[in-house]
Amino acid sequence: MDWYPLINSIRISLLASIVTFLLGIAAAYLLRNKSPLTKAIADCTLTLPLVLPPTVVGFFLLSVLSPKSALGGFIYRTFNVKIVMTWPASILAVAIVTFPLMYRTARASFEGFDKGLYDAGRTIGLSNWQIFKYIMLPCCWKGISAGFVLSFARGLGEYGATSMVSGYTPGRTATVSTTVYQLWREGNDAMAYKWVLVNVIISFAALLLLNYLERKDYR
Repeated sequence: MDWYPLINSIRISLLASIVTFLLGIAAAYLLRNKSPLTKAIADCTLTLPLVLPPTVVGFFLLSVLSPKSALGGFIYRTFNVKIVMTWPASILAVAIVTFPLMYRTARASFEGFDKGLYDAGRTIGLSNWQIFKYIMLPCCWKGISAGFVLSFARGLGEYGATSMVSGYTPGRTATVSTTVYQLWREGNDAMAYKWVLVNVIISFAALLLLNYLERKDYR
């Protein structure tokens, strides 16, 4: 059994989760004190990939990054780098699809943060960055960690966007999801079920970790 699809799926999901972790925290922190109208507009914009079909996200990325597009063509002519139909393209696709999960989880954690602790930090002369680093993050860490795990689990099973921007090439761009689809097309149901089982086990383990973090945060 070739384990490349699993290794590639974990690699893509992990790297994408790191991207969404950093960007999600930054966006949630910057928007926490904005006006209700600004927050409403930002929420709708940043959460849009959560409700869009993943294939729409994939189509958008193809339109922007393919060698026939303006941006993709410029990158290809200048650096001789083709972004689409490579496994790194899946990182971008998964990051966009899972970003709303990380953002909304981080936002909820920051909104539940005791503002009295923030004010206390200001009274002892801490800067905004020091308050964020030494007070807010430790207090909100459990919720933020849960968002990371949830984003990773979601990214691990992503198919629509990744299949459009990376396709299916054994040993190069294959993931667990695209491998299951390809095996189904070939009529190899027995092997497809094995990959489905692998995906279910990993996703179940991630959800157990998520529930543990949520219970620990609640306590």
